Amino acid sequence: QVQLVESGGGLVQAGGSLRLSCAASGSIVSRYGMSWHRQAPGKQRELVAIITSSGGTIYADSVKGRFTISRDDYKNTLYLQMSSLKSEDTAVYYCRIGALNSWGQGTQVTVSS
Repeated sequence: QVQLVESGGGLVQAGGSLRLSCAASGSIVSRYGMSWHRQAPGKQRELVAIITSSGGTIYADSVKGRFTISRDDYKNTLYLQMSSLKSEDTAVYYCRIGALNSWGQGTQVTVSS
């Protein structure tokens, strides 16, 4: 069974940056599309960004131009570089491999205004 472990969350001031990581067990990062999702308190989980197996990327309108999804196939790790953070980006962030319906445990991002 695939395991996904997120890290890199924390407390940051508005306008700051963070980089989230999602380490996958096994050499699978390049074989599947992967995505980042987030869930704010009292809200539904929402898609943030997708990277396809061929490297194409798609972003939610709310993060376009501020967030960048990428992966390192040798490290079997997915990343989310977040810049110009806003208070509304506060949420628990999860990585996912949709084809395997695998989720990480989440990492908290809190943006103070």
